[in-house]
Amino acid sequence: MTANPKEILASETPEMSEAQSLGRDIRALRKSRDLTLQELALIIGRSVGFISQIERGLSTPSINDLRTLAKAFDVPVSWFFVVNEVPDKEREFIVRAGSRRALGTTEDGIVEELLSPDLGGSFEMFRSVLEPGAELSEPVLRKTEEAGYIVSGAIDLWIGSRLFQLKAGDSFRFENKPYRWRNPGKEKTVIIWVVSPPVY
Repeated sequence: MTANPKEILASETPEMSEAQSLGRDIRALRKSRDLTLQELALIIGRSVGFISQIERGLSTPSINDLRTLAKAFDVPVSWFFVVNEVPDKEREFIVRAGSRRALGTTEDGIVEELLSPDLGGSFEMFRSVLEPGAELSEPVLRKTEEAGYIVSGAIDLWIGSRLFQLKAGDSFRFENKPYRWRNPGKEKTVIIWVVSPPVY
Protein backbone atom coordinates (compact mmCIF):
# COMPACT_ATOMS: atom_id res chain seq x y z
CA MET A 1 0.00 0.00 0.00
CA THR A 2 1.33 3.44 -0.91
CA ALA A 3 1.52 5.89 2.00
CA ASN A 4 -0.51 9.08 1.87
CA PRO A 5 1.89 11.99 1.15
CA LYS A 6 0.08 14.08 3.77
CA GLU A 7 0.68 11.38 6.39
CA ILE A 8 4.37 11.28 5.49
CA LEU A 9 4.61 15.06 5.76
CA ALA A 10 2.84 15.07 9.12
CA SER A 11 5.11 12.34 10.48
CA GLU A 12 8.22 14.23 9.38
CA THR A 13 7.09 17.54 10.85
CA PRO A 14 8.68 17.96 14.31
CA GLU A 15 6.20 18.61 17.10
CA MET A 16 6.59 21.79 19.09
CA SER A 17 7.74 21.24 22.68
CA GLU A 18 6.09 22.87 25.67
CA ALA A 19 9.07 25.20 26.06
CA GLN A 20 8.92 26.22 22.40
CA SER A 21 5.16 26.83 22.52
CA LEU A 22 5.49 28.89 25.69
CA GLY A 23 8.43 30.81 24.22
CA ARG A 24 6.48 31.63 21.07
CA ASP A 25 3.57 32.98 23.11
CA ILE A 26 5.90 35.11 25.26
CA ARG A 27 7.46 36.53 22.09
CA ALA A 28 4.01 37.27 20.67
CA LEU A 29 2.96 39.00 23.90
CA ARG A 30 6.13 41.09 23.89
CA LYS A 31 5.65 42.16 20.28
CA SER A 32 1.97 42.96 20.83
CA ARG A 33 3.09 45.37 23.57
CA ASP A 34 5.67 46.93 21.21
CA LEU A 35 8.49 45.98 23.57
CA THR A 36 12.01 45.20 22.47
CA LEU A 37 14.03 42.48 24.17
CA GLN A 38 16.03 45.20 25.88
CA GLU A 39 12.93 46.98 27.17
CA LEU A 40 11.35 43.79 28.52
CA ALA A 41 14.65 42.79 30.14
CA LEU A 42 14.73 46.14 31.93
CA ILE A 43 11.13 45.80 33.11
CA ILE A 44 11.56 42.33 34.60
CA GLY A 45 15.14 42.77 35.78
CA ARG A 46 16.61 40.02 33.65
CA SER A 47 19.19 39.87 30.87
CA VAL A 48 18.39 40.05 27.17
CA GLY A 49 20.02 36.66 26.72
CA PHE A 50 17.73 35.12 29.36
CA ILE A 51 14.59 36.34 27.58
CA SER A 52 15.95 35.36 24.17
CA GLN A 53 16.56 31.79 25.37
CA ILE A 54 13.03 31.54 26.73
CA GLU A 55 11.49 32.89 23.51
CA ARG A 56 13.46 30.35 21.47
CA GLY A 57 12.36 27.51 23.72
CA LEU A 58 15.91 26.80 24.90
CA SER A 59 15.05 27.28 28.58
CA THR A 60 11.93 27.28 30.73
CA PRO A 61 11.16 30.19 33.09
CA SER A 62 10.57 29.54 36.78
CA ILE A 63 7.21 30.26 38.39
CA ASN A 64 8.63 33.50 39.79
CA ASP A 65 9.77 34.50 36.30
CA LEU A 66 6.29 33.72 34.96
CA ARG A 67 4.71 35.89 37.66
CA THR A 68 7.01 38.76 36.70
CA LEU A 69 6.27 38.29 33.00
CA ALA A 70 2.52 38.09 33.64
CA LYS A 71 2.68 41.39 35.52
CA ALA A 72 4.70 42.99 32.71
CA PHE A 73 2.19 41.84 30.08
CA ASP A 74 -0.89 42.46 32.27
CA VAL A 75 -2.16 38.90 31.95
CA PRO A 76 -2.95 36.35 34.70
CA VAL A 77 -0.21 33.83 35.53
CA SER A 78 -2.69 31.08 34.62
CA TRP A 79 -2.37 32.27 31.00
CA PHE A 80 0.91 30.36 30.75
CA PHE A 81 -0.16 27.09 32.34
CA VAL A 82 -2.81 25.60 30.02
CA VAL A 83 0.08 24.86 27.63
CA ASN A 84 1.14 21.98 29.93
CA GLU A 85 -2.27 20.31 29.66
CA VAL A 86 -2.28 19.99 25.86
CA PRO A 87 -1.23 16.65 24.31
CA ASP A 88 1.88 17.07 22.19
CA LYS A 89 0.16 15.94 18.98
CA GLU A 90 -2.55 18.62 19.40
CA ARG A 91 -0.36 21.49 20.63
CA GLU A 92 -0.17 23.53 17.40
CA PHE A 93 -3.53 22.57 15.96
CA ILE A 94 -6.35 21.92 18.43
CA VAL A 95 -7.97 23.76 21.35
CA ARG A 96 -10.30 21.63 23.47
CA ALA A 97 -13.29 23.32 25.11
CA GLY A 98 -11.92 22.65 28.59
CA SER A 99 -8.40 23.89 27.80
CA ARG A 100 -9.03 27.46 26.66
CA ARG A 101 -6.92 30.20 28.19
CA ALA A 102 -9.11 32.89 29.71
CA LEU A 103 -8.57 36.58 30.38
CA GLY A 104 -10.78 38.79 32.52
CA THR A 105 -13.49 37.98 35.06
CA THR A 106 -17.22 38.47 35.35
CA GLU A 107 -16.41 41.34 37.73
CA ASP A 108 -14.58 43.04 34.83
CA GLY A 109 -17.70 42.60 32.71
CA ILE A 110 -15.92 40.61 30.01
CA VAL A 111 -14.28 37.21 29.82
CA GLU A 112 -12.26 36.34 26.73
CA GLU A 113 -11.14 32.81 25.90
CA LEU A 114 -8.41 32.16 23.34
CA LEU A 115 -9.71 29.84 20.62
CA SER A 116 -6.44 29.83 18.66
CA PRO A 117 -3.87 27.18 19.70
CA ASP A 118 -1.30 29.88 20.46
CA LEU A 119 -0.33 33.46 19.65
CA GLY A 120 2.22 32.64 16.97
CA GLY A 121 0.05 33.01 13.89
CA SER A 122 -0.95 36.03 11.83
CA PHE A 123 -4.28 36.34 13.68
CA GLU A 124 -5.95 35.28 16.92
CA MET A 125 -9.49 34.14 17.58
CA PHE A 126 -11.37 34.75 20.82
CA ARG A 127 -14.71 33.88 22.36
CA SER A 128 -15.82 37.01 24.23
CA VAL A 129 -18.60 36.93 26.81
CA LEU A 130 -19.98 40.36 27.76
CA GLU A 131 -21.99 40.66 30.95
CA PRO A 132 -25.31 42.61 30.86
CA GLY A 133 -24.55 46.33 31.02
CA ALA A 134 -20.81 45.83 30.48
CA GLU A 135 -19.11 48.38 28.27
CA LEU A 136 -15.86 49.63 26.90
CA SER A 137 -16.53 53.27 27.65
CA GLU A 138 -13.41 54.84 26.14
CA PRO A 139 -12.59 54.28 22.43
CA VAL A 140 -9.66 51.99 21.67
CA LEU A 141 -7.49 52.37 18.58
CA ARG A 142 -5.29 49.43 17.61
CA LYS A 143 -3.19 48.82 14.51
CA THR A 144 -5.28 45.78 13.66
CA GLU A 145 -7.95 44.40 11.38
CA GLU A 146 -10.81 42.97 13.45
CA ALA A 147 -13.94 40.99 12.71
CA GLY A 148 -16.61 39.39 14.82
CA TYR A 149 -19.75 37.28 14.80
CA ILE A 150 -22.52 37.74 17.38
CA VAL A 151 -23.41 34.26 18.63
CA SER A 152 -26.05 35.35 21.13
CA GLY A 153 -27.31 38.51 22.81
CA ALA A 154 -26.80 42.00 21.44
CA ILE A 155 -24.12 44.67 21.31
CA ASP A 156 -23.94 48.39 20.60
CA LEU A 157 -20.74 48.85 18.60
CA TRP A 158 -19.23 52.24 17.83
CA ILE A 159 -16.76 52.23 14.93
CA GLY A 160 -15.36 55.70 14.68
CA SER A 161 -18.36 57.96 15.24
CA ARG A 162 -20.90 55.48 13.86
CA LEU A 163 -23.15 53.44 16.15
CA PHE A 164 -24.20 49.96 15.03
CA GLN A 165 -26.77 47.96 16.99
CA LEU A 166 -26.04 44.29 16.40
CA LYS A 167 -27.81 41.12 17.50
CA ALA A 168 -27.31 37.36 17.22
CA GLY A 169 -26.40 36.35 13.68
CA ASP A 170 -24.90 39.74 12.74
CA SER A 171 -21.21 40.23 12.06
CA PHE A 172 -18.75 43.09 11.59
CA ARG A 173 -15.28 44.02 10.38
CA PHE A 174 -13.11 47.12 10.67
CA GLU A 175 -9.45 48.11 10.35
CA ASN A 176 -7.36 50.74 12.12
CA LYS A 177 -10.40 52.56 13.51
CA PRO A 178 -11.26 53.60 17.07
CA TYR A 179 -14.05 51.50 18.53
CA ARG A 180 -15.97 50.88 21.72
CA TRP A 181 -18.88 48.66 22.71
CA ARG A 182 -21.71 48.14 25.19
CA ASN A 183 -23.99 45.24 26.02
CA PRO A 184 -27.38 46.99 26.19
CA GLY A 185 -29.37 43.87 27.03
CA LYS A 186 -30.27 41.88 30.13
CA GLU A 187 -28.47 38.73 29.05
CA LYS A 188 -24.87 37.86 28.29
CA THR A 189 -23.60 38.56 24.80
CA VAL A 190 -21.29 36.02 23.17
CA ILE A 191 -19.04 37.08 20.29
CA ILE A 192 -16.45 35.19 18.26
CA TRP A 193 -13.78 37.84 17.67
CA VAL A 194 -10.87 37.63 15.20
CA VAL A 195 -7.93 40.04 15.43
CA SER A 196 -4.93 40.40 13.09
CA PRO A 197 -2.19 40.68 14.13
CA PRO A 198 -2.58 39.18 17.65
CA VAL A 199 -2.76 41.73 20.44
CA TYR A 200 -2.49 39.45 23.47
